[in-house]
Amino acid sequence: MIRLIISMFLGATAAFGLFFIMAKLVENTGERAEALEPPPVIDIVMQEPDDATQTRVRQPPPPPPPPAEPPKVEMVEPDSADPDASGFSLSLPGVDTGGVGVSIGGFGGQIQDGDATPIFRQDPKYPPEAARDGREGWVLLSFTINEIGGVEDVEVIQAEPKRIFDREAKRALRKWRYNPKIVDGVAVRQPGLQVQLDFTLGKD
Repeated sequence: MIRLIISMFLGATAAFGLFFIMAKLVENTGERAEALEPPPVIDIVMQEPDDATQTRVRQPPPPPPPPAEPPKVEMVEPDSADPDASGFSLSLPGVDTGGVGVSIGGFGGQIQDGDATPIFRQDPKYPPEAARDGREGWVLLSFTINEIGGVEDVEVIQAEPKRIFDREAKRALRKWRYNPKIVDGVAVRQPGLQVQLDFTLGKD
């Protein structure tokens, strides 16, 4: 009971003190506030723009020069053959090679009138591996000349050594061109032809 009375007394005293302090804070003493100094006056003067500096005349860019004419390219006819067969030896007799059974490089053959005649021969390339190892040899091929003088049906009959020069020999023979065989004024196919391509290294 005594604690309750003491607590109520202390609470009332604290409340009274707070009210007293708040009254002092809001108390009006009646004194006039000090006069404030008049604010400074700032005079801003705008200068008139200078026409000579503000006016800018844009000149159009000069027109681009006309494009130069491209240089004239002279037409150069390709060479009839582009051999890359250093040391390559191809035995080619100076006769028609389109007859049945005709072979070149040691396999003589029969020549008939009206048979196909060669107009372009592509020399085969010497395989780099074979040239590096100093290997020589030959490839016997069979082929057909079609109605327009192209070579097709190229097959290897025999080769020495085997499978060393076959690919280059076949690739070169497919590029050969002939005047086709003519029978009664009509171009006809001429199958069963043979040719031997010899691969030999040049001797210094």
